[in-house]
Amino acid sequence: MKKWQFWLGVAISAVFIWLALRGLHLADFWETIKAADYIWLLPGVAVYFVGVWVRAWRWHYLLGPVKKIPTKTMFPVTTIGYMGNNIYPARAGEVLRAVVLKRRESVPVSASLATIIVERIFDGVVMLAFVFVNLPELARLTSASGFVGNIQQVALWGTGAFLGALGAFLLAAMFPQVTARLGQWGIDRLLPERLREKVSGIMHKFLDGLAALRSPFNVLMVFITSVLIWLLETGKYWFVMHAFDFDVTFFALMLMNGIVNLATTIPSAPGYIGTFDAPGIAVLAAYGVDQATAAGYTLVLHVALWLPITLLGAYYLAREGIKWSDSLRVETKQV
Repeated sequence: MKKWQFWLGVAISAVFIWLALRGLHLADFWETIKAADYIWLLPGVAVYFVGVWVRAWRWHYLLGPVKKIPTKTMFPVTTIGYMGNNIYPARAGEVLRAVVLKRRESVPVSASLATIIVERIFDGVVMLAFVFVNLPELARLTSASGFVGNIQQVALWGTGAFLGALGAFLLAAMFPQVTARLGQWGIDRLLPERLREKVSGIMHKFLDGLAALRSPFNVLMVFITSVLIWLLETGKYWFVMHAFDFDVTFFALMLMNGIVNLATTIPSAPGYIGTFDAPGIAVLAAYGVDQATAAGYTLVLHVALWLPITLLGAYYLAREGIKWSDSLRVETKQV
């Protein structure tokens, strides 16, 4: 909490919360919350956990060339990562799950992080695909909310960034020896001699983590599972919607899912406070949902996405007997 990055995230979250809640009548919002039929959260949470299991399977698939680990082993580690992302800043859960996997399966942290970065790139590509599938619909929406109007331009820039990163990783995976030589050339010229051996070792382990991308079939499977993961998460949006008095199409919720998750890449307070809520309310408002209902739905959805996986991840972390600060300070130095 003493670091400036934490307080920057808090400030950004505060701005987004202000944008989300300005003009909101709290009495109407509270009535929406009280009138919701919360039984719909149960199938929503269930389908979400199916998506988390598919995430664990995807990670098992990406790590296959490094070490074959059953999906049932990967699932608790995946939930720990979610928990870390939800309560620590800067998506620190990604490092946490790499550390836990090293403890459990002796997989180098740098190799795990390579696969995690690949996951995030594919997630970004799918999120942008959700936006692009709905561009004709998006063009008909009002931009009065302030978030929706220029999303086409943002999507174009984001597509270039994610596809560029994906292309770079695919090239690094397909030509590991060339990449290693180029990397070593940079290490030898840019780093002091005392760091070269360690950084070189990290680079080689990182390249090992990209091995799954050397097969076109593997790349296709990772993309297909990524699409399935986000369709299942949109399914949770759909179930939670039935708890409230409004109705939009599944494609509209895909668009909301895509925009919201792209927005959560913006630095914020832990748990994506504000950066999740403001864009979600804005998209629903653009579809004609009144502000109180949109705010109530988005808040409940946010809690339903955050709380169950955080509790499960905390349970698995406690079962591992890991103390967050100690594990990161000591084990990440041994990458």
